[in-house]
Order: sequence, then structure tokens, then C-alpha cells
Amino acid sequence: MSVRLPGLRGVQAFEAVGRSGSVAVAARDLGLSPGAVSQHIGRLEEEVGVALFERKGRSLALTSWGQIYLQSVREGFDHLRAANDVLQRARLKSEIVMSAPPSVTIRWIRGLMAEWQRTTPGVSVRLLGDDHEPVFDEEQVDFRISYGTARLKYAHFTDLFVDRVAPMCSPEFLTRHPVVGAADVFKWPLIGIEWKNPYQSPPSWSDWAIRFGIEPLNEPCEISFSLSSAAVDAAIHGAGFVLGQASLVADEIANGQLVVPCDCWMSLSEPYALAWNPATLDRPHGNEFKNFVIQSARKFRRETRRAMD
Repeated sequence: MSVRLPGLRGVQAFEAVGRSGSVAVAARDLGLSPGAVSQHIGRLEEEVGVALFERKGRSLALTSWGQIYLQSVREGFDHLRAANDVLQRARLKSEIVMSAPPSVTIRWIRGLMAEWQRTTPGVSVRLLGDDHEPVFDEEQVDFRISYGTARLKYAHFTDLFVDRVAPMCSPEFLTRHPVVGAADVFKWPLIGIEWKNPYQSPPSWSDWAIRFGIEPLNEPCEISFSLSSAAVDAAIHGAGFVLGQASLVADEIANGQLVVPCDCWMSLSEPYALAWNPATLDRPHGNEFKNFVIQSARKFRRETRRAMD
């Protein structure tokens, strides 16, 4: 059987008087008049059915029942104050935590974080490379870069861009392994990328071949990686051709570390997306960071289209 709790204002007034030993001090702390404090305590005593204070001259003293009650009430208010402190620290903390799968902690994200630090000093961003899709209400994560159907688990997300891939290699490798047409790529060593579940992998070499009317590859790649960045690094060091993502290789193409021998770009089947904990948007800079990521993705999409088209 449930027991009806007394009014919170009466309990609050009782705790303040019991803590300070003075109605006047309690009234000042609570922003009430001394008469209002006395009225709240009187109603509380009626609700609990016992006298909590007794008057001794012009002062109040706790009764034995009041002493027992104050001990438990004080513990309860201590817990409430601690909970409020945790909430305030969470709202006011300057660090933003963003999570992304290791296979897609792409250079675009790193550049984005560097730009944020230049434009918003004092508000740091911590990037977590993690295959696990976080549960915002249970984990200390504010934003998540997600790919494909994994983004659908979140109540709040927006698609950022659909990436593209094309065959690419180092200039030295291309000199030794010339390519005239798209089919010539399959004459030479290939580097594979196989993302770990639960994510769909990027287009395979067979997918790319079918897209451009080439006989699909029947034999496996000589080397494969679960991290796109590792596969790209292998290509830069002359291991073969890789289906490089535009978001991952824009800088390497611009500085000549990688070349694209045939202009055969293929879109990924799913978009990258930004998901967020709605509570984060109530904190300083939370909504600003969300909008910054979205605008940066739009800018990135425009720039890579111009560079790759």
C-alpha cells in the first residue's frame, strides 16, 4: 500500500530550519518570509502526525521525532543536491564527445575537428573510434557519425553525404602498371576493404566491375583490410590499386600521393549520417557544433564533387 508523501515545500522548510537552527535564516535561504516558513512547518507536522519542533523561549529546538526525521531528510536533500550538481556539470562541460566507427574515422572528420578548434577555442572535441553504436542515454557520447542502416537506430539524425569510390594507386605503381581502360585495373594487384559487421562494406571490386560493364573479379584480392585508411596507406606505399573513398583521399590526390587512372567513380549504397543526443543541444555549444558538422558536410560534398568530376 502506497503512503502519501508530505508536501515538498514543508519538508524543504523543515530541513532548512533544522539545518540552520533559525526560522529567519531558513526564510532568507528559501526566499520566503519567516511567517511562511512557520506555516509550511505547521502543515508538515499535521501531515506526519507528530511535533517536529518545540519552542524554548524565542528559539526552536528539534523534538526526538524531529531529530530522527531530519537525519533522513538531510540525506535525501544531499542526494538531490548531488544530482543537481551532476546535471549542471553535464550542461556546462566544455568537452564534446563524438563517436565514429574506426573504419570511417575519415580525414574529413579530422579536418572538421581542426576547423572547429580554430573557430571555437576552449570547447574541445574528443573523437572515439568505436564500432559499437552508443546508447546516448547510457553513455558519455554526444554525437555519432554513423553509416548506412546503423543510423536508423537513432531517434535524431540527419544524413550528411553519400561518398564515392574509384580505383587509385601511387604514381610510381601506375608507371610500372599502366592502365589504358578501366578493365586494365584487373591486370594488377588489388587491395580489398572489408568492414566489420554490422556495417555494410563499401563497394567491392566485383561491384565496381559490374557497375562499369567489366567482367567481375573471381579471385580474392591479394591483401585486404578492415580499415579503409589502412588500405589507402597500403596503396600509397605501392601495394596495388584500392577503391579509395573520396572523403578519405581528397588530400592525397591533391598532393600527388595517389592518382586515379580512370574516371570511374561509384557511389556508396548508403549515406553517412550525424546522430545526436537531444540533451546535448541544451548545453553551451551543443547545437552550434551540430550545425557546424552539417554545414561542413555540405561544403565538403560540394568541394569533392568539383575536384572529382
